[in-house]
Amino acid sequence: MSAEHPIVAITGAMESGSVSVIQALERIFYRERVKAVYIDGSAFRRYDRNTMREAVREAEQQGKTLGHFGPEGNHLEKLESLFFEYAATGGGLSRHYLHTDTQARKFGQEVGTFTPWERMDPDSDLLLYRGLHGAASVDEIDLSQYPDLSIGIAPNANLEWMSKIQHEVYNRSVPLEDAKEALLKRLNDYVSHITPQFMRTHINFQLIPLVDTSDPFGAEAVPSADECYLIIHFIDKYWPNFVPLLADIPGAFMTRRNTMVVPSSKMLMAIELVLMPIIHDLINASRQLRGITDVPEDRGAGVLGLVE
Repeated sequence: MSAEHPIVAITGAMESGSVSVIQALERIFYRERVKAVYIDGSAFRRYDRNTMREAVREAEQQGKTLGHFGPEGNHLEKLESLFFEYAATGGGLSRHYLHTDTQARKFGQEVGTFTPWERMDPDSDLLLYRGLHGAASVDEIDLSQYPDLSIGIAPNANLEWMSKIQHEVYNRSVPLEDAKEALLKRLNDYVSHITPQFMRTHINFQLIPLVDTSDPFGAEAVPSADECYLIIHFIDKYWPNFVPLLADIPGAFMTRRNTMVVPSSKMLMAIELVLMPIIHDLINASRQLRGITDVPEDRGAGVLGLVE
């Protein structure tokens, strides 16, 4: 952790609600005039799309499983180097993984490829990471030690599976049985390397469906946000004063001394109210250490490098 160059890491799949957290943080950054440099965890995958397919086939021939959840499919050592360098200097090396046609056209490359490694904008207040390994700990690599604020987007298992299965079947035209088989192959890495991270995060956000998701492989539509509740779990470091939070968020209530439940219609409001004072304190401390007493109006604010 570094008070001078803070890092905020969001760990969890995009389908689990990390987009809502990014939206809430963007609002906070504009309000606080924070310039955050964005890092997508996909940029630290070990293989591009075509090479990954070949590597998966080779692993299967050897009786092994290779995927993006496990350390073998990622450059976790490079991500740790980035976290270490940013905490020390406010800089580092990163790149983009091009998921979509729109992203690929922007950079003049093919979908599923990486842009070249390059230095990040040195004029930033904060590093914002979103990916699958923001709190990973594998052998000698411990990424959880670097973020000043570690946010977990913890999945409800059946809701996560429904989202993934339907994305594969309806968006990528993958046969249902193939999608189920792929999910099962990834399950061991998910249990071994993803879920343990939610014990190392400072705040966890989890959407819980209020409709039947007992068969995630069925044809039922994925529950909408209006059909869910948001559970917010706090670790001691960022324990808030719950009394004003409960008064400010209609319908919010406590289930445990460190767990608050919020109607999904108030999700963005709740995330902003929870994260706003934390970001404010991190940035104030950082600017004091860097001797920044005034931020020019034309400097810019928000999330830099977000290519979605």
